[in-house]
Amino acid sequence: MKRLILATRNANKVTELRAILEAAGLDVELVGADAYPEIPDVKETGVTFAENALLKAHALARATGFPAVADDSGLCVDVLNGAPGIFSARWAGRHGNDKANLDLLLAQLSDIAEEHRGAHFACAAALALPDGTERVVEGRLEGTLRHEPAGGGGFGYDPVLQPLGESRTCAELTAEEKNAISHRGKAFRGLVPVVRELLG
Repeated sequence: MKRLILATRNANKVTELRAILEAAGLDVELVGADAYPEIPDVKETGVTFAENALLKAHALARATGFPAVADDSGLCVDVLNGAPGIFSARWAGRHGNDKANLDLLLAQLSDIAEEHRGAHFACAAALALPDGTERVVEGRLEGTLRHEPAGGGGFGYDPVLQPLGESRTCAELTAEEKNAISHRGKAFRGLVPVVRELLG
């Protein structure tokens, strides 16, 4: 069985990708970055989701000698010309403060009419081999932004993004419903033929 490392310490992401690989019948041992605690996290200095995903995947592949997958994702708002984008997790200044990020975004969009509240979640998933081979797959979840958060599930901007064709926000969907349509789910599923090609 070939080992594949996912550049995350988030157990939910590992579980999600593992299920996708198993459903595709791929004989791959997927482990998270927790399996290599001595390897430091990579600074995301790229200016696109794809660049950041590749930085993380290459760093882990070089450090471990195993193929590595990494993803980078965020919210892109039409009227903000695609922002917060790669700055989604630190939009309000401090990395990972979901409530502050959400409050700031809603304040910035408070006067924006319904028809101009289009947005999408974007995800780039990269696979890198120790020899430098790389592939990137991208996924999107299109939707509109609510004026107020709704739902207790998910994280980040999930409580305000309502997927197209849905009456609920991402935070009101079950984990299974969200994974079936999510930007990350689409990108991870797009990696299946890449894993099959490069890892056999």
